[in-house]
Amino acid sequence: MVIFRALLAPMVVVVAWRQTQPEFWLGAMIATACLSDVFDGILARRWATATVALRISDSTADTIFYLSVLAAIVIRHWPVLQQWIGMLAALLSLEAIRAAFDWIKFRKMASYHTYTAKIWGLLLALATIALLCFDRGFWLLPLALIWGILCDLEGLAISAILPEWTHDVKSMRSALKVRVQMRAHEYNS
Repeated sequence: MVIFRALLAPMVVVVAWRQTQPEFWLGAMIATACLSDVFDGILARRWATATVALRISDSTADTIFYLSVLAAIVIRHWPVLQQWIGMLAALLSLEAIRAAFDWIKFRKMASYHTYTAKIWGLLLALATIALLCFDRGFWLLPLALIWGILCDLEGLAISAILPEWTHDVKSMRSALKVRVQMRAHEYNS
């Protein structure tokens, strides 16, 4: 399912670019990607295949997919996006800062799958489907951008407090518990 989302990404851009009425197809692709993201995590945990590589691949596929959705919005609704360009720039800058910080500190991408990130994924799906398919929900886009900024700030804070890389840290509170456990393990070793 992770590979499916990564392969779906360029198709979103092509459909947005080539078709005069891509609304149904764009909505279907975004909804399908969102559902695949939900179910690949559920199935990976159920089948005990939630490896580090899979979690990082999942985060990477999500990033690639939503960058393609951003490209579709630029293609189809640039004037709407221009209204929120400051928030979008802040969000993309935070994404880049987080990626750089995580790479410098851990030598790999963070893959926390926090509760705020899950909500952000749903908000992004709703906002982009409303905008691309129905020319509605213009209030959802800034909400998704603001939530994304908060989500990135939480992820950056989690990365700052964790002494070593780990995945599936659901919240800042969980990160603090993990930090205590890691420190206790260091002292006992």
